[in-house]
Amino acid sequence: MVAEPPILTVKDAHLSFGLKPLFTGLELSIARGAKICLVGRNGSGKSTLLKMLCSQIEPDHAEIFIQPGTKIAYMPQEPDCAGFETLRDVVLAGLQKKEEKYKADILIEALKIKEAQSPLESSGGEVRKATLARALVSAPDILLLDEPTNHLDIETIEKLEEIIQKFTGAVVVISHDRAFLNHVSNQTFWLDRGILHTNNKGFSAFDEWQEQILDQEIIAQKYLNKKIEEETEWLHKGVTARRKRNQGRLRRLQQLRQERREQVKQIGSVNLEIDSGELRSKLVIEAKHIFKTLGGRELVKDFSLRLMRGNRLGIVGPNGAGKTTLIKLLTKRLEPDSGHVRIGKNLEEAYFDQNRITLDPKKTLWKTLCNEGDHIWVRGHYRHVVAYLKDFLFKPEQAQALVSTLSGGEKNRLMLALTLAKPSNFLVLDEPTNDLDMDTLELLQEVLDEYQGTILIVSHDRDFMDKVATSLIYMKGDGQIKEHIGSYSDLLNKNNKIEEDIKKKDKNRQTPTKEENNKINNKLSYKDKRLLELLPQEIENISKKISEIEQKLSADTELYTRDPQTFDDLAAQLEECRHQREEKENLWLEIQIKAEELAQHP
Repeated sequence: MVAEPPILTVKDAHLSFGLKPLFTGLELSIARGAKICLVGRNGSGKSTLLKMLCSQIEPDHAEIFIQPGTKIAYMPQEPDCAGFETLRDVVLAGLQKKEEKYKADILIEALKIKEAQSPLESSGGEVRKATLARALVSAPDILLLDEPTNHLDIETIEKLEEIIQKFTGAVVVISHDRAFLNHVSNQTFWLDRGILHTNNKGFSAFDEWQEQILDQEIIAQKYLNKKIEEETEWLHKGVTARRKRNQGRLRRLQQLRQERREQVKQIGSVNLEIDSGELRSKLVIEAKHIFKTLGGRELVKDFSLRLMRGNRLGIVGPNGAGKTTLIKLLTKRLEPDSGHVRIGKNLEEAYFDQNRITLDPKKTLWKTLCNEGDHIWVRGHYRHVVAYLKDFLFKPEQAQALVSTLSGGEKNRLMLALTLAKPSNFLVLDEPTNDLDMDTLELLQEVLDEYQGTILIVSHDRDFMDKVATSLIYMKGDGQIKEHIGSYSDLLNKNNKIEEDIKKKDKNRQTPTKEENNKINNKLSYKDKRLLELLPQEIENISKKISEIEQKLSADTELYTRDPQTFDDLAAQLEECRHQREEKENLWLEIQIKAEELAQHP
């Protein structure tokens, strides 16, 4: 079989910004239907390359061929929705034929876009979804996506994965989300120091392939140019050393998760009171029965938590579920409607806001970190500002560069350097992974692993949370909040299974068997009538018993130490009562649904 010719090719592309060359002799080809991930360090020119492919930027020199009739759609890293009244208008702007508005409606529904909302009043995630739909709605032959997962919740990211997998055109995507790239790519472009490397395998093969290329470069440059050799070897050692340390970090994380399980077991419930002793000295945050309603919507409903020193707590959930609100409640930036939050003594907090503190574009990186002198105080000792910048993958010559010359990812890297330099024993990170490249994410994981204090993180990045969080707080968006001790991937699998089971039950209700149809056509049985009357009282009685057991456990904080057998018995009774209540609630719901069906079909 003869291979189909590419629909876009680039040969001998050169592009420089000032004295800085981005591309040198760059070559690439894009085949119809290819799913390509474009990776590289922040500032390497990935976004510029996408802009060149869609003719927004002209190269200094290049031979570019695009098959006639080929449509290219581009989603930028920083969407601009100026001039649009609603998000629906943003999506419609991508249509070439006005009579095809139904295509926009399909995408608006699939991505759950708040179409009537103004872009100016919308969150970053909502604007990004609308811009994504604008790129998709034209059914392009080549779709260019620059960090499409930024600010998106996991549900939307999974929907985007599905869309890309089914998309018949070619896709070139830049993303820091390793799990996302693993799921959507079958080819990899790696832009490194002005050279584009190509691999006909997806991102899952990137780590091994990258190390092979770096090994070859070190050998090739060994006798030619010592400076290049040293730079390449430094890069290689940085990458491989971090990966070798990954195994040790994962073992440490498993240990921390086990410690968290023991903490929960020890106090029986996250609601219990700590009165004195060692536990009090380890307390970072205690939240007890807190409620919070904003805009008429209950975001936090009867939530209790005890965060102990050394824990790394992740907060996950869909956009709009209230994750940032919960952070503000737990850090006392916002008062709950009821309940209380107590913060441990001697807590020094460093806070990374997802909206980012504005960096002064006229300042150099040096002056941003160190306004006077040449040393910065970092976690107990002084570091030279250039050495500290190198820790965050900046080159020495960038120390005197203006902030305005940095890419979006480099600015976030500088923000992280600022935040992590502050004296703290409690680190709050609200969406720290947005716009960060793979190397910076690995560096951040390493820094957090070495951090001696307590960490509170919000992120949608599955791979990052799997490697960092001790336990997770899951916010579904209905006010109910639950703690999960384990990885984000395990939590998602568990939630997906629950949703599948619910769908199966709903399907069974919608398509009853012949026997069930006969029952529906008959009157409600005497037994069902009695259960409908008796179950509410039984559920109330069990709920009272649950409250009594919880009261016994909370009243005696020394019970586990003094009488572990009694503690275990009470804990077992509590679990059994909760199970019984759930069964009775489900039974009552089934009979109630049956009664409603009978009323509709007398």
